[in-house]
Amino acid sequence: MPIANGEILKDALHNHYAVPAFSAHSFDMVDAILEESQSENYPVIIQIGQRAIRNQQMQSLSDYIRYRAQSVTVPVVIHLDHSHDFSQVVQALRAGFTSCMIDASLLPFGENVALTRDVVHVCHSVSVPVEGELGTIGGVEDDAYVAEEDVVYTPVDAAAHFVAQTGVDSLAVAIGSAHGMYRREPKLDLERLKQIQEAVRIPIVLHGGSGIPREQVRKAISLGIAKINFDTELRIAFMNGWREAVRENADDPFSASLAAQASLRETVKEKIAWCGGHSDHAFS
Repeated sequence: MPIANGEILKDALHNHYAVPAFSAHSFDMVDAILEESQSENYPVIIQIGQRAIRNQQMQSLSDYIRYRAQSVTVPVVIHLDHSHDFSQVVQALRAGFTSCMIDASLLPFGENVALTRDVVHVCHSVSVPVEGELGTIGGVEDDAYVAEEDVVYTPVDAAAHFVAQTGVDSLAVAIGSAHGMYRREPKLDLERLKQIQEAVRIPIVLHGGSGIPREQVRKAISLGIAKINFDTELRIAFMNGWREAVRENADDPFSASLAAQASLRETVKEKIAWCGGHSDHAFS
């Protein structure tokens, strides 16, 4: 199927499911994510984040996702995750990305609006949707750390102004999730989420999906979450599978790769089910 773009989030919001956004750091991870998404007949967003980009993987991963997407029949989006720089967004557009996130959430509100609006202008000129962020999500994201005391939940009124002034297509919000694995069970501010959705009426994005209890995820989807990001659990599953295979066949990289992909596919399958898989959201 031809590469899709983030417009699929509108359908997710309207029909009360979420599209999983899986971060990929290698070709093997791309293969596992696409194969399991095809097996579950469920749309997928494959994210290329700053860790992969720092390791010179922007163009190569984008090209590989586009190539492999030809062999599946589900919508596949190539998404730039947590970009902080206008020029990087332009580079991603030239590399074939079909969805972009600009994260200026650590800037003052006016500067966040200005940068996000500029990104929206250039992306919309080539029909690529934009995800913005308002509020500060804690934890570790691509080696950047935000301490718990520095977390700022997304204000409802500010969210409405932000969306109106920037024209973003989706909004990442801070409602109690965190990047990385949780040291204690998270508690999402679902009432705040409900109020934000009523104020903005666009797809809401939940970052830090790894480790949130399933019942909270399902409730969040019913209140407007249309995209959920997963990264840490994927990397852990992939590396655990690799390590187990190496213990048995220390000199066989092929069996290790297959084991890592199999382990990752189990996690991808679980998260697809959490987002709404095995219901009425099949694609052809």
